[in-house]
Amino acid sequence: MNSDITPSNCEDCPAHHLANLKKLGVEMGKYDYVIALAGNPNTGKSTVFNQLTGLRQHTGNWPGKTVARAEGGFSYQETHYKVVDLPGTYSLLSTSTDEEIARDFILFGQPDVTVVVVDASRLERNLNLVFQVLEITDRALLCLNLMDEAKRHNLTVDHRRLARDLGIPVVPTIARQGEGIPLLTKMITEIATGQLSIYPKRIQSEPPTLKRAIHLLVKKLETVFPGLPNARWVALRLLEGDRKIEEEVRSGRLGNLMTGSLSTEGEITRKVIR
Repeated sequence: MNSDITPSNCEDCPAHHLANLKKLGVEMGKYDYVIALAGNPNTGKSTVFNQLTGLRQHTGNWPGKTVARAEGGFSYQETHYKVVDLPGTYSLLSTSTDEEIARDFILFGQPDVTVVVVDASRLERNLNLVFQVLEITDRALLCLNLMDEAKRHNLTVDHRRLARDLGIPVVPTIARQGEGIPLLTKMITEIATGQLSIYPKRIQSEPPTLKRAIHLLVKKLETVFPGLPNARWVALRLLEGDRKIEEEVRSGRLGNLMTGSLSTEGEITRKVIR
């Protein structure tokens, strides 16, 4: 275990937001924890999902979308875990319906663990999504899949060094052969139940002017949207000119996934975007 992953108690778990999960179309029922699977297309994410859930799965659509959603579950030490397979995306910048679904689920559903599945033979291409996920949640785990493909291309990935650099657990897998899946299951449960606390490494090189702008915008967002899970991430997206996020702030859609009363569009525009 590296120094960035330390034992913790379970006073604050489960971490998921039950009301928001219902709004996102996910019913917990008998399940104790919810796990999100994220990843680029063609990383073997669906194979990881099938290995974790076996035959205990069903499919449907996301509410108001034509995008398919797969859900499944598994049990570990008498605790039940629901697994939600998010659409395969290259980013969370909400430039497509798939990206919007994945972003909203991680940001507002606050899954107990987000497992990011990456292709070990194309790691650099996959890391963009990893860093974006880590900007939103601390409860993340990297599934380093397709290790056999990396070996076939004469590539060696130091997963222990990668874990130290990212500050999150990294589990090498060959999902289609079931290799690494037992360890992946164990790490998921330890994070979900609070046995491990995760401290991701994030980029902290913003210039002073940007830091001040982020700080001021975060304060405004937290005033208008009390309980917003990650106001800093939303502030960054606004400062980067993300039109989708700006529209969702102006219209109050961000507030639709929060509890409590909502401000009107005019109030939101005056208070946040000037």
